[in-house]
Amino acid sequence: MMRQDASHQPYLFKDDSRTDLAFYFQNPFGFDHKLRDSKALAHLIQTYARAKELNKGKQLHAKLIRGGCFRSTFLNNHFLNLYSKCGELDYTIKLFDRMSQKNMVSWTAMITGFAHNFRFQEALNSFCQMRVEGDTATQFAISGVLQACASLGAIQFGIQVHCLVVKYGLDGELFVGSNLTDVYSKCGKVPDACKVFEEMSCKDAVSWMSMIDGFVKNGLFKQALAAYKKMVTDDVFVDQHVLCSTLGACSALKASSFGKSLHSTIVKFGFECETFIGNALTDMYSKSGDMMSASNVLELHSGCTNIVSLTAIIDGYVEMDQIEKALSTFVDLRRKGIEPNEFTFTSLIKACANQAKLEHGSQLHGQVVKFNFDRDPFVSSILVDMYGKCGLFDHSIQLFDKIENPNDIAWNTMVGVFAQHGLGRNAVETFNGMIHRRLKPNAVTFVNLLKGCSHAGMVEDGLNYFYSMEKIYGIVPKEEHYSCVIDLLGRAGKLKEAEDFINNMPFEPNAFGWCSFLGACKIHGEKDRAKLAADKLMKLEPENSGAHVLLSNIYAKEKQWEDVRRLRKMIKDDNMNKLPGYSWVDIRNKTHVFGVEDWSHPQKAEIYEKLDSLLDQIKNIGYVSQTESVLIDMDDNLKEKVLHYHSEKIAVAYSLLTCPTGMPIIVKKNLRVCPDCHSALKYISIVADRKIIVRDISRFHHFSNGSCSCGDYW
Repeated sequence: MMRQDASHQPYLFKDDSRTDLAFYFQNPFGFDHKLRDSKALAHLIQTYARAKELNKGKQLHAKLIRGGCFRSTFLNNHFLNLYSKCGELDYTIKLFDRMSQKNMVSWTAMITGFAHNFRFQEALNSFCQMRVEGDTATQFAISGVLQACASLGAIQFGIQVHCLVVKYGLDGELFVGSNLTDVYSKCGKVPDACKVFEEMSCKDAVSWMSMIDGFVKNGLFKQALAAYKKMVTDDVFVDQHVLCSTLGACSALKASSFGKSLHSTIVKFGFECETFIGNALTDMYSKSGDMMSASNVLELHSGCTNIVSLTAIIDGYVEMDQIEKALSTFVDLRRKGIEPNEFTFTSLIKACANQAKLEHGSQLHGQVVKFNFDRDPFVSSILVDMYGKCGLFDHSIQLFDKIENPNDIAWNTMVGVFAQHGLGRNAVETFNGMIHRRLKPNAVTFVNLLKGCSHAGMVEDGLNYFYSMEKIYGIVPKEEHYSCVIDLLGRAGKLKEAEDFINNMPFEPNAFGWCSFLGACKIHGEKDRAKLAADKLMKLEPENSGAHVLLSNIYAKEKQWEDVRRLRKMIKDDNMNKLPGYSWVDIRNKTHVFGVEDWSHPQKAEIYEKLDSLLDQIKNIGYVSQTESVLIDMDDNLKEKVLHYHSEKIAVAYSLLTCPTGMPIIVKKNLRVCPDCHSALKYISIVADRKIIVRDISRFHHFSNGSCSCGDYW
């Protein structure tokens, strides 16, 4: 009797528990009646779609087909929605293709289904097919196709859809306007996004989010903060997604004060337990250098600690050059069983590259292979860079050659590695390979290329590449490109051409440009031009003693000792610190620093003994001290003694005492290597039968078998 009563109920849904499809399968007397109740069935299908109960939806679909009651476009549309929401797009497509009648709701279900399941190109194709069929687009179809345009960066398609929006009078729809804003901002058309946003009569949190997120993604961080302030002023509810995006702008600007006010708002609204908010706060404090606050956030939300927040902490330590703490954090996360991701490795290896920490970098390389990130293009590129900056460019080449499809970052990195090592021809060949594969160079590519040409004396090639930037590649040269050309001409002794180039620049050279010109004047003995360059450099950086020192060296070379004393007195009177020269080596994860004087080391006596022995050996095979390198008024015997204890020679002597036989010696130096040390190291590479790599302030020198990779041009 209960079944018969149930069969007479007008709807499938009552406020009791007998709403499950299984109940109706057990009711053979009343189910046909229920199958004819389209509104009730639609309600049931919607319930399954919301709950993502795919199996129940399939059972109902099968029952309808078996009952011969499945010709309704109305119900088919609901099933399209069910399958797409459950991610079963194959079912969605099959059902759609078999529908004898389709309407705009059918097309909308397909378009939104493709968009929500990240099949964006198919969403665009469906939209086009709908237009061909003559169906009018609804605001929901428009919204779905705009989401696809934003994700694909299909700006031209988006503009055409915008025209349809205006034509159909849908530009007043709130979510359509939000999606249009999103399309323009994600495609880099920020002014157009702003215009759409300003023309919206009503704005909600979603539309503000589109605008703020667009500013952040296009690097317009100040505008993002201004938009957030306006949103708060307009009394629009701020949700956790808006706060997260705004925190991203604070991170980029290192705006910790603004970030702290956001933190207060987050606590006020109770969003601090959201994992992604905790990650954003950790990143903001880390980027601002406030590691204590970053650690506090991590500690307070220890239950939500994940690789994203820990990578943010690592990034913070890396930014502050605290590589040991960054590595310690990495060890801690591994102890906790948290697996690193590609961003973790990229940050740590970048730190090793910047500080030339080869041993740490090599160990991280092993971890990269262990976690199968060696095929990731970004991780591979940073490894290429790390080995290059540590002096082992042959390792860089091997790694680069293993990348299956190197992207523009990998190619740029390889051009940069060759440039650092003064291998201009190789840099040019790599650049040509990049162009051959139709990868577009950027401003960084040309900085590396011009540096490579400069260090290799490839003046004509360098000038051709500089003038091709805007003409062929549409890249407007910036200050750093002009500075590279000044360096290119100056190193080659073309000081008149360099001066003419400076006079025709659209702006004044920066400090690097004048410093390069002044250094070239010193090398080539151009005293008058040196005075001009030194005066310009002193105005740009009055606290920097470099210009005074270089000019003093030029006077010393001319034996104008009074001028030398005057300049050195000026340095002393103005409390300008002259940068002392020092060299360092990393051996067994420990850095050993050596200076010309006032350095201490437990093996100091052994080091001096080894150095004396080396100098005796190289004198026997032809080495002669270049006393003219010492620009001090003293006799040649004292000059020879000064040269004898230059820091790079001491560092090499210590390395020969401690490094295993056959292992290359890698020395880092904070100044330009002097001519006498350059000559001595060529001879030492013979008597020690060892490859010696020296990284000075501007490039690498590879000494082997009595010669240097620079060809004595540096």
